[in-house]
Amino acid sequence: MVKFSRQFEGQLVPEWKHAFVDYCLLKKDLKRVQHALLLAAGRCEAGTQQTADGHAERAPLSQWLFHSLPAGLFGSNAPPKDHGVIHVHRKLMMAGSASSRGGGGDVYETELLGPAAGGDDDAAAVREFFARLDAQLNKVNQFYKGKEEEFLERGQSLRKQMDILADLKAAAREREDSNPSVSSSVNSGGCSEDESSTRYAMTSAVEPDQLNEQETTTPTKDPGGTAQEDQQQDREGSGTFGRPAPVPEPTSLGRSVSGCGRKSLKINIPLTNPSRTIAALTDILLDELARQSSSRKCNPDGSVGKQGVVNKTKLRHAEKMIRGAFVELYKGLGYLATYRNLNMMAFVKILKKFEKISGKQVLSVYLKALKLMDEVEDIFVRHFAGDDRRKAMKYLKPAQRKESHGVSFFTGLMTGCFAALFLGYCVMAHMAGLYLYAPAPRRGRGTGGGDSVHYMETAYPVLSMFALLFLHLFLYGCNMVAWRRCRVNYGFIFESSPAAGGELRPRDVFLACAASMAAVTGVMFAHLALVLRGYHASPHVQAIPRFLLLVFLLLLFCPLNVAYRSSRFQFLRILRNIILSPLYKVVMVDFFMADQLCSQVPMLRSLEYLACYYISGSYTTQDYGYCINNKHIRDLAYAVSFLPYYWRAMQCARRWFDEGDTSHLVNLGKYVSAMLAAGAKVAYEKDETLASLSLLVAVSSTATVYQLYWDFVKDWGLLQANSKNPWLRNDLILKRKSIYYFSMGLNLVLRLAWLQTVIHPNFGSLDSRVTSFFLAALEVIRRGHWNFYRLENEHLNNAGKFRAIKTVPLPFHEVDED
Repeated sequence: MVKFSRQFEGQLVPEWKHAFVDYCLLKKDLKRVQHALLLAAGRCEAGTQQTADGHAERAPLSQWLFHSLPAGLFGSNAPPKDHGVIHVHRKLMMAGSASSRGGGGDVYETELLGPAAGGDDDAAAVREFFARLDAQLNKVNQFYKGKEEEFLERGQSLRKQMDILADLKAAAREREDSNPSVSSSVNSGGCSEDESSTRYAMTSAVEPDQLNEQETTTPTKDPGGTAQEDQQQDREGSGTFGRPAPVPEPTSLGRSVSGCGRKSLKINIPLTNPSRTIAALTDILLDELARQSSSRKCNPDGSVGKQGVVNKTKLRHAEKMIRGAFVELYKGLGYLATYRNLNMMAFVKILKKFEKISGKQVLSVYLKALKLMDEVEDIFVRHFAGDDRRKAMKYLKPAQRKESHGVSFFTGLMTGCFAALFLGYCVMAHMAGLYLYAPAPRRGRGTGGGDSVHYMETAYPVLSMFALLFLHLFLYGCNMVAWRRCRVNYGFIFESSPAAGGELRPRDVFLACAASMAAVTGVMFAHLALVLRGYHASPHVQAIPRFLLLVFLLLLFCPLNVAYRSSRFQFLRILRNIILSPLYKVVMVDFFMADQLCSQVPMLRSLEYLACYYISGSYTTQDYGYCINNKHIRDLAYAVSFLPYYWRAMQCARRWFDEGDTSHLVNLGKYVSAMLAAGAKVAYEKDETLASLSLLVAVSSTATVYQLYWDFVKDWGLLQANSKNPWLRNDLILKRKSIYYFSMGLNLVLRLAWLQTVIHPNFGSLDSRVTSFFLAALEVIRRGHWNFYRLENEHLNNAGKFRAIKTVPLPFHEVDED
């Protein structure tokens, strides 16, 4: 049976970890109490009369430990069995106190009376335990109340948004019924009483007398057990959203749903893609033209001369935003229920260790969160799922895919196949001497260097490209395993949803890597066997690597629901967002993926070269020199080296534009320095002079220092001078500090890989292309190592702000009109 402490650690909300009861600390206090009681029992056996008298006084203390516990934690209003041992004081916490979260509230303090008030060791241990228990209980109560108020306020806002959306959709249906020719816009009525009487008629289904029928029952004590204090318990409503506040009646519903000089409702859709940006600019122009038109003035009878127009596309976007907000609210309420249940169970476990009574049962506790979840679920089913509960649950509670043993089996099978094929490939290549040093082809020569050089220039880039790609994917799977073990909520950070096919799990990633590399190695093994048998001149044999590339591209874009379609399409959407970085709103997963591309420059250059080789038809004539000697293609290869840094710099610029944080501009400077270093490297490769070498060393050194500072301080959050962990940070997920110091040293060493451009290392008789592959693999390994600490820091930032759900912006906003 799993221990409760492990169950508690495994089920708590990671971002709220510091707000949960410190169960391990309370267990340590219990052990101290137990140790003090054992010492007292040992003194009782000494045989002295004084100790015997002390034992006589210990009996009621032990009875008090097991029976005089605050009944409020169990949801019971029964008075304590012993009123003369403890007394619980309830005080009002000031809003500015350090332990208050979101305002004041009630705090509880236990006073020990009778025999417990003495100065003996066991009484002191009991006093310390209850002081700790009070502190933990007050912390839990304050956090729960703060989150409860936050979700209640959010729910009321969403109820109001739903009322506005329902009225707009009703107006659209009435408009289409009265004028079928109008199908692309939603027009409002005028300021007349007849139409305004139906505005915002949708109200809460909760009756007013239900608003105060239930008490908030967060884990609290029964303060002293007196009837007067029981009557003073706060009652905060039934847990429903309640009726929304009265909304001023709008007189026209358009881009700005405006009234005649009173209030207007603005529809704010985030500009996350180019189409929304263009639509927003069009709306601004139309609104400006409408303001200049005299027909916008109110008529004497109170109606509007020119009716406003709301595009149906905007309404769909608004409905999608509200639906997403409801999903996040429902998720947050689920987290709040988990928070309540786990904390209640922890208190019960701790108190049962005191009581030692097996028959004690915990009564049902009713909280607002349960009522709120029911209402959110009901609203979502009615308005977003067409009264189809099963469809609604796909959004609110996405079904988790079951772990399959078949995935593990096929992962092992494909790994074995890959290992066998790769070993055979290496043996065959070594016997043929393919990876030994050979003169590189010079500019102006079409071919040359023999069969070995020809193979290394045409077929080897295919193998190295796939090896770098799936090595990166394998390291990402290892990151996922490490994040899971360390309770890093990477799914929330990447905003990935398990719905619609589910997100990739570590075993899925490992299966994809093993199966893909087994297929690649098998094809390349067959191709090498044919080449060594003398079929290297055949165009069909030379087309085998092209066939392999084509199969993987077709699989990536395949619309059929096979081979993790949802994950493939999400990957393509992320690539689209990266390529068009300034036009799309940048989220965490976008710039995280762009950072991965910055470490895959050799793979991108190999892809560019292979595209040139096969698209130009050079494989039929085996003229690989065309893609090496052509000036325009060489310039394109250099441009490919700059692209990942350019995309990342544009993302920083877009984030600065959206958020106004100047740190994004400083981050942009880091990628500009990387582009300058890449340019200096290109200049040195073209002209190996002392001036070019000096420029390369100076620019690359500056860029490396810039990148190391950003890695350690910004991305990893380390090197904090005032941290309790020297030169690290206050909060660490890994227990061993030495791992962080080692990781910083390893990142420093791997960041210096650019020195190979200057040193020109020679590893025996290995071909330079193989050496370049190993250096590129080291950069991929550095990036995989960097990924873990980057998300660890992001998770700790979320946990520091208790951010467990994302905040979805709401579309409708009231503004005053002059």
